[in-house]
Amino acid sequence: MIEGILTGVNTAFSGYNIIMVMLGCFAGTIIGMLPGLGPMSAIALMIPITYGFDPASAMILMAGVYYGAIFGGSTSSILINAPGVAGTVSSSFDGYPMAKNGQAGKALAIAAYASFSGGTIAALFLLVAAPQLAKVSLSFQSADYFALMCVGLLSIAAFASKGQFLKAMIMTALGLALATVGQDALSDITRFAFGNINLMDGISFVLLVMATFAMSEAFMIIFKKMDINFKASDVSKDKLGSIKLSKDEVKEMVPVVGRTSILGFAVGVLPGAGATIASFLAWGFERSIASAKEKLKFGKGSIKGLTAPETANNAACTGSFVPLLTLGIPGSGTTAVMLGALLSFGVQPGPRLYIDQPELFWAVIISMYIGNIVLLVLNLPLIPYIARILAIPKNILVPLVLFFSVTGVYLISFNAFDIYFMAIVALLSLVLRILKYPMPPLILGFILGGMLEKNLRRALLINDGSFSFMWERPISLALFIIMIVIVLLQIYQGSKKKAELN
Repeated sequence: MIEGILTGVNTAFSGYNIIMVMLGCFAGTIIGMLPGLGPMSAIALMIPITYGFDPASAMILMAGVYYGAIFGGSTSSILINAPGVAGTVSSSFDGYPMAKNGQAGKALAIAAYASFSGGTIAALFLLVAAPQLAKVSLSFQSADYFALMCVGLLSIAAFASKGQFLKAMIMTALGLALATVGQDALSDITRFAFGNINLMDGISFVLLVMATFAMSEAFMIIFKKMDINFKASDVSKDKLGSIKLSKDEVKEMVPVVGRTSILGFAVGVLPGAGATIASFLAWGFERSIASAKEKLKFGKGSIKGLTAPETANNAACTGSFVPLLTLGIPGSGTTAVMLGALLSFGVQPGPRLYIDQPELFWAVIISMYIGNIVLLVLNLPLIPYIARILAIPKNILVPLVLFFSVTGVYLISFNAFDIYFMAIVALLSLVLRILKYPMPPLILGFILGGMLEKNLRRALLINDGSFSFMWERPISLALFIIMIVIVLLQIYQGSKKKAELN
């Protein structure tokens, strides 16, 4: 193992591969900032470009694009509430309010430090425990995934502010309902398409996110006519906020980084989970363990609320290389494209990869350390300039947001129907936002809905229709116990509040 690591170090630190890391990180950062594009498309485009490359160099480049996009995706989430990639949706919950409160520079700095810390810590975990963690991920079955999804759905309590738990439940149910639209993966039966061929493939996640966040925010600005004549000249650097963090803010971030790095990496190791789920779970987890006073800050510009998802999504991104490299199982659409690239290079990922081709296996892991440093150096000096996007007049910014939203969705499907459908969803989201319905539970329900249904059906098929899988497997039992504890804790906290009011 030591010999393999040294081989990986030599490969990763070659001049050519360092350039590959830098190019990948730079391209990923730019791609991440553009709402709707995402790293999957970029990596797919790079496959023909990297033909003829050494497999290790090609994978280092693609990996740089992947975690670079996650790193840079927070920028558009924080500044304009238009998540660049799915994994940064939850970063907008507290990042965007911070930017609106004149702390855009600080929000971007927190995101940069948290992303660097999460990615670096996860890379250390990956270096030490990748072969062993492969065995853990293999032990997870459909029943365990179903239990994990149930625990994830229970985090809706975290997204519900005081007195809004019922509204959060309604939005989660709506998200679950939207996830059932389209062709069923197991039976090939088309559901809830209402005879429309455009809905047979289901509703695009990018479409839903762009409609509920970016477009609805633009419509909200138009609706309220807020600062429509805002001029760039009226904005000073001071109003954009400092990028410096105080000692108290750093102290507040450190334990969150530690906890959510472990959580994010653990979720990333599980095939099919990924950065998006990790970021949602991290945000919900931090809010659930916060004090009553701190809970009120979540969703309004909490440092912990921004640090948690930014740390977790980068840690999960790194963790997703465990099933990819050691099992040959892609954990997400992006890693599926990377798996295809590996196979096209004649490389068969699996348990023997780190023995047969250590230069590739360990070089990709070592390059992540270099990549995280490159991303930090690349992003921090640019923060004061990137943050000035807030100085753009609203009558210019709103059309730009709408343009990126429409373009991002159209480039995925090349279907005009998606644009019309997105506009309808955005208008409905505007109405729901005016009525104070939270949007995050809708996205969470949509993300987990498909996986929840698939794993439940598989678990029932394996157990001949019996629900005994819920307590027969130790992993499932442990997760369901955690779920029960969460429910009881919420009931206890609710009854305690009522007692205090009386």
